[in-house]
Amino acid sequence: MAARIRHIALCVKDIKATADFYEKAFGLKRTPIREGATAWNCYMSDGEVNLALLQYKSEVGSGVPKGWVGIHHFGFQCDDLPAQQEKVEAAGAEFFYDLGAPEDEGFERKFKDPNGIVFDLNWKGWQLTRGKIKNAVGGLRPAKSAPAGKKSAAARKKPARSKIAAAAKKVSKRSAVRPRRSRSR
Repeated sequence: MAARIRHIALCVKDIKATADFYEKAFGLKRTPIREGATAWNCYMSDGEVNLALLQYKSEVGSGVPKGWVGIHHFGFQCDDLPAQQEKVEAAGAEFFYDLGAPEDEGFERKFKDPNGIVFDLNWKGWQLTRGKIKNAVGGLRPAKSAPAGKKSAAARKKPARSKIAAAAKKVSKRSAVRPRRSRSR
């Protein structure tokens, strides 16, 4: 599946007033406002796209002057991060940095496009969005599990004839040694 735009981050001056506005004006769902290392944050969503409100404490982590407001970056959810990274770099994007470790729930791999505009790649999705992979396990791509009801190749594999014959001999020896009890009640 192609990468999907699922995240837009805004730099804001007053995170509470901004969150209240988007909640009242558009009915967006929201997370509590939390303090991070570089910014206060609140995540909002219509169910498809995550809107991150970021009130940065300084230029550290933001790359913009304190008090600057506007769209800071946006993000794409992809199915295979290494393959998507190869594509964006081949097209001219430059790796910027990783936000968190690949195993982290909020991991984002950041790049700059040829204009210097920052964008993220993420395979797990963002908070409050329909495409969010819950309880994601692994590094850079989701673990693929067999559909329910299907056995693995090892479980479907039939035992060799010699194993079946050996098992049958064991059963016949046991029944010859031990008499069967009747189950009358």
